[in-house]
Amino acid sequence: MIKKARKYIFVVGGVLSGVGKGITTSSIAKILQSRGFKVTCAKIDPYINVDAGTMNPTEHGEVFVLDDGYETDQDMGNYERFLDVTLPSINYITTGRVYQSVIDKERALKYKGKCVEVVPHIPLEVIERLEKATRKAGAEITVVEVGGTVGEYQNILFLEAARMMKINNPGDVAFVMVGFLPVPSKLGEMKTKPTQYAVRTLNSAGIQPDIIVARSGYPLDKKRKEKLSTFCNVRTEDIISAPDLDSIYDIPVNFIRDKLDQRLLSTLDLKSRKTNLQDWRTFGRKVKAKKRPVNIAIVGKYFDSGDFVLSDAYISVIEALKYSAYAQNREPVLTWLNSKNFEDDKKVLDTLKEYDGILVPGGFGSSGVEGKMKVIKYARENKIPYLGLCYGMQLAVLEFARNVVGLRSASTREIDTKAKHLVIDVMADQEEALDGDNYGGTMRLGAYPCVLKRGSIAHQAYDRNRVKERHRHRYEVNEEYVERLEEAGLIFSGKSPDGSLMEIMELPLSEHPFFVGTQFHPEFLAHPLNPHPLFTAFIKAAKKRGSK
Repeated sequence: MIKKARKYIFVVGGVLSGVGKGITTSSIAKILQSRGFKVTCAKIDPYINVDAGTMNPTEHGEVFVLDDGYETDQDMGNYERFLDVTLPSINYITTGRVYQSVIDKERALKYKGKCVEVVPHIPLEVIERLEKATRKAGAEITVVEVGGTVGEYQNILFLEAARMMKINNPGDVAFVMVGFLPVPSKLGEMKTKPTQYAVRTLNSAGIQPDIIVARSGYPLDKKRKEKLSTFCNVRTEDIISAPDLDSIYDIPVNFIRDKLDQRLLSTLDLKSRKTNLQDWRTFGRKVKAKKRPVNIAIVGKYFDSGDFVLSDAYISVIEALKYSAYAQNREPVLTWLNSKNFEDDKKVLDTLKEYDGILVPGGFGSSGVEGKMKVIKYARENKIPYLGLCYGMQLAVLEFARNVVGLRSASTREIDTKAKHLVIDVMADQEEALDGDNYGGTMRLGAYPCVLKRGSIAHQAYDRNRVKERHRHRYEVNEEYVERLEEAGLIFSGKSPDGSLMEIMELPLSEHPFFVGTQFHPEFLAHPLNPHPLFTAFIKAAKKRGSK
């Protein structure tokens, strides 16, 4: 029996970052999946960091956590959302991880005493990881996003790995370059030269793109396609127009309209299969349909370092809210509020009445915490639907402890190690890591089971007795205070199977229309075609408030 060849598509970026390489990768994977192929995605990040866990979200964007606990770039979240799959850690590759693996192998004599060199051993390690990811997924096609842009020193070894794969299996590897075509405002003419230079730079690495995805604010005309074809050595039919669209979820449909799926299948010598993208198209229509708004305030701490942070630091939360709102036939109107603005000005708090719901996402440290606490207190007392995620749950517990239980000095060890009432304390298995300044990959990470309390809001939302959710935290509700909190009316509706970890807290419906906090991050499991039940329950409560 002849072993079936596995196919690889490398997506590289030219000119500049931030033009949609990650979404292009996700969309390519989606349209091939819609053709009936088994597809997986991998991300190569040219960072020395072993994982994304120690990166500042204001600089790098959201840290996304996989089921197996690996902390990754936010693009892994895009892949999971578009494909509606769960990806393993082998699909995320960093320079640090590759070098660390090669060095470990050298120390273990895996190279049998040979001189270990940057080339070929680093590219070979990359190839080995990509092939392992493909085998693990049982994928027919693996779409690989190479981080950064062509010409950068940092990603040249990854391009070398791709080049080597192409040489060894020329019919099984394709290259897609995402180029940018600017339209200078004073000229009013689309310019192809930056993409031409990007292609030539890619050529210098020994790689010729098979397809160019031409990103611009406007659709690509015939003249520009012909010009790119002439100077980039790519057929006009292999130049795909990728203009700005109202929604990223329209991109797969746009790619199919420009026959990108057909061009990729032809390049990889794959037989065409019938496209089934109906569910995705239906979702796209929901996104664009006119709907009544649901106004949600997201109160966070990463909103004062530049506008770009808004779409990056909390991207999974933002998308999760959208999916649930669309499913409820509502237009999500999201307002980002800096928690620091609520620390001193009482009048600002009254502006919260304008919103149908309030969400406090995860975070770390003491910055902006008192502002968040005041927001949470206001939401509780004024019966505004509230959803707290991770730190947002911990702070809700603290607010309740201070203002309902009467423990005025209640705090978290993360802020005050000497507080009289450490209602939120460090997890027992985390103390050693903190004492040794061992921060990378040492939190409680990945998917853990949670047992739900029957009749609770959480139980009604999930309609299940037991769920599995992804975590990323070091601190938890101190067991010593659980009984006092429960006696005062707080419900811990989700706990670890042994009952020691408080995973979900809520107030009874008789006290509040929706006041729920989760120690885990439900946003990591929200997908366009499968909204997360807790976000949907939150949106339903907000929708009810908005209709009054």
